[in-house]
Amino acid sequence: MQILKNKTHFDFIGKRKPALFISTAVNLLILVGIALWGFNFGVDFAGGTVVEVQFNKSVSAADVRKRAEAGKLHDVSVQSIGSANENSFLLRLGGVTQLTEESAATAKTALQALGPIKTIYPDLANGIINLRSEQPLTAEQIRQAVVGTGTGVEEVRELGAAQSGGFDYQIVASGMADRIRAALMTGVEQGGQPDFEMRRVEYVGPQVGKQLRNRGVMALLYSMIAILIYVAFRFDFKFGPGALLAMLHDVVMVAGFYLVSRAEFSLTAIAALLTIVGYSVNDTIVIYDRIREDMAKYKGKPLAEVINIAVNDTLVRTILTSGTTALSLIGLIIFGVGEIRDFAIAMLVGIIVGTYSSVYIASPLTIWLDEREAARQARDKGRMNEPKTA
Repeated sequence: MQILKNKTHFDFIGKRKPALFISTAVNLLILVGIALWGFNFGVDFAGGTVVEVQFNKSVSAADVRKRAEAGKLHDVSVQSIGSANENSFLLRLGGVTQLTEESAATAKTALQALGPIKTIYPDLANGIINLRSEQPLTAEQIRQAVVGTGTGVEEVRELGAAQSGGFDYQIVASGMADRIRAALMTGVEQGGQPDFEMRRVEYVGPQVGKQLRNRGVMALLYSMIAILIYVAFRFDFKFGPGALLAMLHDVVMVAGFYLVSRAEFSLTAIAALLTIVGYSVNDTIVIYDRIREDMAKYKGKPLAEVINIAVNDTLVRTILTSGTTALSLIGLIIFGVGEIRDFAIAMLVGIIVGTYSSVYIASPLTIWLDEREAARQARDKGRMNEPKTA
């Protein structure tokens, strides 16, 4: 079956100026938005706790969120996973341990009430309070003092007498998973069995999250540099910048989806961006190949006209490739959930803007560079033909 039975003659390049203006304006708005509001970083990049919970009865994500908020867990993200009858949810919460600046200050006041204290040093990154008391204390005393402030305690370590005097202790705060469990137990009768099971717990520390974020960005940059080097060897200079600008355009546009939708920007988003970079340059190279063939075939024609012919020649191939990929993504958007659905939407946006940028970003820049080179050669030729003065 043929989609287009006859050769098309659309004037794509004739519309390049308004297309470039709109693309530039949208890209600038997205970059300004990123600078002002930033992304909604997921646990992968921001650090935090992810808990997978499965209930033994039919509940909705809204029900789970209400229960968590009733347990004073107002900053939790609840996401349904799997089919509706599985009653499984992912709960995301910032932070790895229950020790925060506020809870550490409250715990410090409670510990000072136990007696003369020499030093108290909260280590927020590791969820530990280092305590040195002038007199010996029991682990239970310390535990009760901290737990009474609302901060869970996993362990109290008695380190013994210090050489400079006093007795050292370490208080290890409980993880956020315990806080989530306690919140979900809201409404369950005391001593009753929970109506849910915590199937998986994952922790990502802030330093690890920062490292993952930096490495993800570097992977994106390295891939773009490698593609630029490939295009530079495959084609001449005036083709390379167009491919690079098209890639940057597509990355910014997909980043705009994450900015506007506030979908979690995580390692899955980096995977989507890397895929879009490859897809974008693939479509651009197909058009570039046809342009190079048509330049030899239609010698003497203006480059803008040659590019129009090349784009029309590859139009059916572009529609088939983009269309079949988009169909599979639409299935994921309809039936997928969570990060898979966000990935599919980002990919669909990337395919649309990637096809657009190959025609209206990469090709116009190639024309501009060709016109600039022609103008430079004309100037040089004019200088050579100028009469020499004595």
